[in-house]
Amino acid sequence: MSKERWLGLAALGLLGAAGYTFRRQILARLLGLPPVRNDVVVERGLAIPMPDGARLMADHYRPRAAGDCPTLLIRSCYGRWTEAGLYGIAFGELAQRFAERGYHVVLQNVRGTYDSEGEFVPLVDEAADGRATLDWIAEQPWFNGALGLWGPSYLGYVQWAIAADAPPYLRALVPIIAFSRGYGASYPQGGLALDLALRIGHIFYAGEDQERTSLGDFLQWRTHMERVLRRAFAHLPLREADLITLGRPSEFYRQSLAHQREDHPFWQALDHHDSLDRVRAPAHLISGWYDLFLRDLLDDYAALRAAGRRPYLTVGPWYHVDFRWLSPALDQSLAWFDAHLKGQRDRLRRSPVRYYMLGAEEWREAPDWPPPSRPQRYFLHAGGALAPAPPAADGAPAAYTYDPADPTPNLAGPLLLDPAGPADQRPLEARPDVLCYTTPPLEQPLELVGTVRLELYARSSLAHTDFVGRLCDVHPDGRSINICDGFVRLEPEDGSAQPDGSLRLEIELAPTAVRFQRGHRLRLQVCSGGHPRWNRNLGTGEPLAGATTMAVARQTIYHDREHPSALVLPLNVGD
Repeated sequence: MSKERWLGLAALGLLGAAGYTFRRQILARLLGLPPVRNDVVVERGLAIPMPDGARLMADHYRPRAAGDCPTLLIRSCYGRWTEAGLYGIAFGELAQRFAERGYHVVLQNVRGTYDSEGEFVPLVDEAADGRATLDWIAEQPWFNGALGLWGPSYLGYVQWAIAADAPPYLRALVPIIAFSRGYGASYPQGGLALDLALRIGHIFYAGEDQERTSLGDFLQWRTHMERVLRRAFAHLPLREADLITLGRPSEFYRQSLAHQREDHPFWQALDHHDSLDRVRAPAHLISGWYDLFLRDLLDDYAALRAAGRRPYLTVGPWYHVDFRWLSPALDQSLAWFDAHLKGQRDRLRRSPVRYYMLGAEEWREAPDWPPPSRPQRYFLHAGGALAPAPPAADGAPAAYTYDPADPTPNLAGPLLLDPAGPADQRPLEARPDVLCYTTPPLEQPLELVGTVRLELYARSSLAHTDFVGRLCDVHPDGRSINICDGFVRLEPEDGSAQPDGSLRLEIELAPTAVRFQRGHRLRLQVCSGGHPRWNRNLGTGEPLAGATTMAVARQTIYHDREHPSALVLPLNVGD
């Protein structure tokens, strides 16, 4: 080997050694965190007893010179360390970051996951097990009487499960890209979240059987998962799709299919939204405009405000696994815990609400959400126009056919995993089962802040059908970027019947904050599906779990003086 190559390898070795030695400082810089203050000691494999005798396993991260430090509890279904591959390693590293900055951290596997005993049934045991874990922490000699809860997604749900009527030592929580209602997560706007239901089942159950300790292992597992899921998404009846993804029945999945109504006792037992008025610990809620749980999180924020609380709210330009949220979320979480668990009130930012204005690519602050706005209708016109002027008296309707055998797909948007978030929608808009209504290029910028709605006059050949609305930002180069969307699932007697037999429908697209720049155009998509994000409507009204018969729907969209279909935009008036 040449001298130059030896020198190169030696230099790489020295760099690697230096990187390992200073990894904590490097990570702190990359994540935008305060400097490292403590070395960390980890006690692994603690067995925390539950009232029924099951032992839930946990690791305890603590500053080496602990002193009087508050405690953070992170209850996870994704594992604690190398046992869970990259997921577990990631959560262990996050626990380490908090401990370096003066916190005891208990990172626990929830019931039935990895080495924790019992059976894992999503959502079901989190309230009882979480409360028992709080009691265990309170008895530890190192506990100083101040506790916070932290975590994203499912780890946020478990916070809400124990937050109401919690002991007074629970003083802060930070739910990130999270939800408090099992039904809302499973049936967004009343349609089964099929992609979420089958994908999360594969991650929860099949994921433990996969060795994913390297990036290559992880990518191989993801490729396998996508291949399996494609078959499951296309399969009917839905009650058998879990056999494709898992090779065995999933009781929670099948119970979810059997109970489609929010008021069913199955879902009521998993609903912690209605108890938010009994949550005393200050909460900082963090989400993204493209997160699939955004509606639920903003509902939770509104419920806390209605109960007289003063939660903080941060909404960025992120989707669920868009790890750009990690750095600001960690920074804001540390500030929140420092303020409420250590008494460092100067760590709180000035404004309770901070949100990212899409299109303007800048952060804004506000005292509350939503900021002031005024409604502005943009009417649908024959020929595909979208404008503030009302439609002509004799505007001709538009029509399309929805075939569940070839369902209108979903393209990016608020999904659990990639591809998610904003994406060019032109491939979707080229389909014959998607209608588009577009404004002329804007002469001035247009800012929206709040919830976009669609008032749609429509008719279907079927009593059971769906209608989807999606707002897009059309760039001067032709790219049509999705901003927000929503849908309505119709059953007989739904909608407001009109004298001619058509229906007036109201569709909530989603909350957003976006600036349409000068020269851009607004576009509304109207269609009848977003498979597999929502399960396809087969059009027959058969029970969801066992339905296999499909019917083609012929859809008519009206836009005339008697049927003024309109996009209702929340124009920003706060700046």
